[in-house]
Amino acid sequence: MRAKEFIKESVLPLSSDVARAMPGTYAIDSLPNSDFYKQYRFGVAIAGAKGRQSRENDNVEPYQMKGETVWGENMIVSSYMDSDIDSDIDEALTELGLSTKKNLISTENSQEASDVGKRSPINSFKGYE
Repeated sequence: MRAKEFIKESVLPLSSDVARAMPGTYAIDSLPNSDFYKQYRFGVAIAGAKGRQSRENDNVEPYQMKGETVWGENMIVSSYMDSDIDSDIDEALTELGLSTKKNLISTENSQEASDVGKRSPINSFKGYE
């Protein structure tokens, strides 16, 4: 027996028996199943759509998701554990024969966000009288 005799590629439309067993199933042409990054972003967008009403009820400003993030599907390397990683990235890219173009998308050093309070809400203990 040959594989093609028992493995059949499914073609649309689905047979009526299969369609009845899978109610409310959608095929999304612009979302290929080989692009895991887009699938992840789509899942986040679906969760956002589900949570939109809750945010409105709680008077929370709605989040507008963009089509791509600043890094898209590109590799991210952080200098958190190695401040000299910049030159290592260049060397590794050169070794692979890739362009040495890289974009710094953050600040050089870690900094608190501008809306983070830096003063403790609790007064320090001055000692007993």
